[in-house]
Parts: sequence; C-alpha cells; structure tokens
Amino acid sequence: MKQLTLAKTVKGVGIGLHKGEPIEITLEPLESNSGIVFFRSDLNASYKAIPQNVINTQMATVLGDERGFVSTIEHLMSAINAYGIDNIRVVLNANEAPVMDGSSISFCMMLDEAGVKELDAPKKIMVIKKAVEVRDGNKFVRLSPTKNPCINYTIKFDNAVIGEQNYNFEFSKKNYIENIARARTFGFLKDVQALRSMNLGLGGSLENTVVVDENRILNPEGLRFKDEFVRHKILDAIGDLTLLGYRVFGDYVSFAGSHYLNHLLTKEVLKDKDAYEIVSLEQVNEKAYEKVFA
Repeated sequence: MKQLTLAKTVKGVGIGLHKGEPIEITLEPLESNSGIVFFRSDLNASYKAIPQNVINTQMATVLGDERGFVSTIEHLMSAINAYGIDNIRVVLNANEAPVMDGSSISFCMMLDEAGVKELDAPKKIMVIKKAVEVRDGNKFVRLSPTKNPCINYTIKFDNAVIGEQNYNFEFSKKNYIENIARARTFGFLKDVQALRSMNLGLGGSLENTVVVDENRILNPEGLRFKDEFVRHKILDAIGDLTLLGYRVFGDYVSFAGSHYLNHLLTKEVLKDKDAYEIVSLEQVNEKAYEKVFA
C-alpha cells in the first residue's frame, strides 16, 4: 500500500465561520512524505499540520506562528484523514478554512473531484501500543491498542435538546461518508452575543450551524441525524488526531472531549515513544490494517 496525494488541483470558495468573510481554498497534490501543509497565500506563510504548530484550541484547532495563523482546520483535516490522503497542500487567502455547511461533506466532494494518486513511497500508519489518556476533571480522551479501530464518544450537555448522547464509530471511509461527514457544527443561541463581542462566529448562520435554544432547534429543516451533535464531535476528533501525522490504528474513547483535550492527547502520545510504533505497510501484512482504508 502506497502513500496517496491528489490526482489534480481543485478550488472552492466559502464563508469563514469566525470572520464571516469569503475565503478561497485550493487543494493541491504534494510529493511523498510531505504531510499536510496549509499555505496562507496572502502572507506567503506555510504551516505543517503537526501538534507543535498548534497555537490555540479555544473554539477551533488553530495552526500558527509569529507571522499569522490558520484557524478552523479540523473539518477539512477530518475529510483528508477519511480519504487516506497522506500528502496535500491547502492554500487559503485568509486566516481560517471556510466553514462550508458546517460539516465536512463539502470537503469530501472536493476530494472526490480531485481524485487520488498513488505515490512511490510506502504508506505509514501509527499503531498505538499502550493506552494514553488525558483528563480534565470528569472529561477525558484516550487512545488505546486495538485490532479493530473504533471511536466511542459520549457528550453530556445540560440542555433538553442535546442531553447525553453516545455514538460508536467503526472506522472506514464508507462509514465516515455515510454516518459522520454530514454532521454539522452546533452552538447555543445564548452564546451568540458573547462570541460576536470577541469578533468570533461572525459567519455563523442557520446555513452552517445547528443553533440550539433551551428546548428547540432553530434550524427550520431540523437535524440530519437524531444524534447529530455527538457525530459532529467524532468528526472533529478525527480531524484533531490527524495532526499526529499518520492514520492512527487505535481505539479512541472520549467523554466530553474537546479540541483542547485532543491537542493534549496528541502531545502526550508523541512524548512517549513506547506508546506507539510507526509501521510501513510494505513491511507488514497489510490485511491486518486494510479495513481501516476500505
């Protein structure tokens, strides 16, 4: 099994969730062992998608340095992961990725349009060898060894509409597209004014966010899944874990996780060389891992 990149360049335009401005996005092929690279064309600045370059996780996962930053990368990263793409350059003319419809399905459509191309180098994955967990009170995220990677996520909100939800996601591209990619980001009506006072959420609308009041969904079309909230959290987690630089072969479990906890988890994994092994799929029995790439 070889590393993948795009077969051709594709372009799109969308609104930025936090700044509310139109953003041009271009997805380009990259050579083997390049990883995922974000390029700010307006700054002539590149940021590789690795934990060391994460500078903020308050409302989104943000890459950056003293020159600038790229925000809200997690939905696109999630789609890139699901498609098994190892090397790609994301060109943006603003400081965030466009929100599209609040899910990752638009990015999946862009990747479908681009197609994939095999490169010469063997594909590598990160196999989790021992459990690594990060906690914040009763909230936690954990990666552990497995033979059949799953994401088990539980959320619990003091809100009549959301309440407690759990979803167990067995990883495959097909399963992702059918059950995760269309799950939209969500927010609470009571938080809108606070966000806008911080110049955040300016592009948020019922077109790209599920908005929740105390006891109702404000979006006239309702939900895409009855448990769309927890499914979107899984979408986010897949994107955040992609910062490890490889598809992760391990079980991920979370209770009330967040971008912040996911970021801490990626750093904890990389700190402990006994916690993982980077496996070249040319050197092992690929059948043991092929289900993840179906």
